[in-house]
This record gives sequence, structure tokens and C-alpha cells, in this order.
Amino acid sequence: MPGMADPRFAHTVIYMCAHSGDGAMGLVVNKRSDSIVFKELLEQVGVDDCTIRRDIPVHIGGPVETARGFVLHGGGYDHKGTMAVSDGIGLTASVDILREVAGGGGPENCLLALGYSGWGAGQLEQEIQQNGWLTADADEDLIFGADLDEDRWRTAIGTLG
Repeated sequence: MPGMADPRFAHTVIYMCAHSGDGAMGLVVNKRSDSIVFKELLEQVGVDDCTIRRDIPVHIGGPVETARGFVLHGGGYDHKGTMAVSDGIGLTASVDILREVAGGGGPENCLLALGYSGWGAGQLEQEIQQNGWLTADADEDLIFGADLDEDRWRTAIGTLG
């Protein structure tokens, strides 16, 4: 098992959104917020003028910039602020996508996270080398499977064989 000493990352599954020589950024996809619900978040960002037709859980994406929201989503949704993360997965950080999702539109598969997990240049590689993390291929079912939140870590570990 990985030897990450930071308790904030115990049993976390992190989807890596960006990784370069400058550093890395990812979202924890298996930790729901106990204190923030979608309706309250919408009110906080000024989206209180629409009828909520779709409610989604709010996840804690990581300890960095926890007031900033990100929507990780399946392909087929394209917004001017959408960043293509990989084939079939995008990342959008705008109030517009929250309004669309609340109204019943937007991407079918999506995960809303507040904050992100970030690493400086070479930091993630060093933590992996020191057995701080295990790595696995990304899997859309693992990321977006609504019933998997508490079991995502076990499911991800199971893919390693």
C-alpha cells in the first residue's frame, strides 16, 4: 500500500488533470463534502435564479484553493472555458456549467469538486518514487460512477491486480 503520510490523502483517488515539467494538478474524486450541498453552492456563486432540476454531490477536490470550483466531465460538452484533459474527459471551471447542470442540461457525466490537489515541479514524481502513491490508468466508470464514491479507492486498487 502507498505510504503517504498526509492524512488528507488517506484512501483518496485523484484524477490527474495536468502534468508537466512545471508541476501537476488533479482532483480527488472520492471524497464528498459533508458540509456543502449543490443548492447552497449555487446560491453562494449567484445562481439562485433557476429551478434545480438536477442535483449533484459536491466533492472536495483537494486542499488547494478550496473556494474554487471545477467540473470534471465526460466528452460531448464544450464550453469556451473547457480544457480537454484526455480523450473523452474535460474540465470546466465556470459558473455557466453549474447553471446548465442545475437546469437539467450540461454534461451527462460530471463531478463537481471544490479545490484541487497540486504539486510543484518534480514533487509528484518524487512522491511516487518514494511509494507515496500508486498509479493506475484512468477509467470513466471509476470517475463518474455515482454509486462508487465510498468504494472508488477499493475499486481503483483492484484494477492494479
